[in-house]
Amino acid sequence: MDPLPTFSPAVAESWALPTADEIDRIDEDARSGVLVRIDRAREEAVSYLRLVGGSGALVLSAAGAEALSVEGGERLAPAEVEQRIHRAGIPMHDPDRVHHLPLDVHAEVRAERPLAGVRRLTADDADLFASFVAEAPPDDLDDAFVELDHWLVAGAVRDGRLVSVASMYPWRGTGTADLGVITLPDSRGRGLARATVRAISALALQQGYEPQYRCQLDNAASLALARGSGFRALGDWSVSRPTA
Repeated sequence: MDPLPTFSPAVAESWALPTADEIDRIDEDARSGVLVRIDRAREEAVSYLRLVGGSGALVLSAAGAEALSVEGGERLAPAEVEQRIHRAGIPMHDPDRVHHLPLDVHAEVRAERPLAGVRRLTADDADLFASFVAEAPPDDLDDAFVELDHWLVAGAVRDGRLVSVASMYPWRGTGTADLGVITLPDSRGRGLARATVRAISALALQQGYEPQYRCQLDNAASLALARGSGFRALGDWSVSRPTA
């Protein structure tokens, strides 16, 4: 992955990353470590974001902190984080690669004129969306989580047919908006997914939210779409599975 670019402060806040003041207060040797934070209201025991470059944030519930034998404010090496999770027997979901738009491309995305036929979707597009869902591969619908009633929805319409859809919802009460995107198989390779992602990202930025793009590490097509749409990797995020 490329070096970590400069993202909006809202990105660091949403992922509980260390602030500049916190970084200044720690020793140089510890700055590459993973910062531990305790969130007693958190449902998941463990949320671990490993940043590009190796540092990161480990957010734990009270039970998670007890299981890993750590306290808030500690800094651990990434290998130690993984060892403690393993020793505690906490099952984790497969990681997602988390992407955001670097600050230096915000203006470009905001100013970009949408491709012809790419527009915001509303409840008035219910019939178009229903036809789209009927054509979309079921696995894509499960993986991408695209819904017409999400906070923001955009799509590409070709010859009266909806062929690409992206939707967003605010991410866990933060200033970021998580997106999913699906393009019908017969309409791929034409730049429609990129155009749809760029359009919905512009809408989110206009409303004060930071677009966020997540995908599995082995999804080469989705990773390429993220990069082609101007996003850059923040890091890899994994969260614990429910145990009850």
